[in-house]
Amino acid sequence: QVQLVESGGGLVQTGGSLRLSCAASGRTFSTVDMGWFRQAPGKEREFVAAITRFGNTFSADSVKGRFAISRDNVKDTVYLQMDSLTPEDTAVYYCAVRILYDVQRMKIISGYDYWGQGTQVTVSS
Repeated sequence: QVQLVESGGGLVQTGGSLRLSCAASGRTFSTVDMGWFRQAPGKEREFVAAITRFGNTFSADSVKGRFAISRDNVKDTVYLQMDSLTPEDTAVYYCAVRILYDVQRMKIISGYDYWGQGTQVTVSS
């Protein structure tokens, strides 16, 4: 079992920034891949960004150049730095962990094994 706890969400104005954190426990953090997904009201959950155990990163086209994912294997934490936020970024943000390495499934929801409870991000216009 892996436990994930997200934090850092909140209310921010358009153009502002937030940094989300996701603390993991229950498994050696450096041996898993991590992802961020989001779900806006009335919409399906979608991929945002991911980082492999080797440090390779992936991001959705909608957030490229604005969001950055990183990890700290000492603190067992993955981060999502979000800049230039817009109201379209309003959603519940979830972190997830993938145990088996498969770069082809990094952007797929079903490719992840454990999920956090989510943290709300609201961007006002």
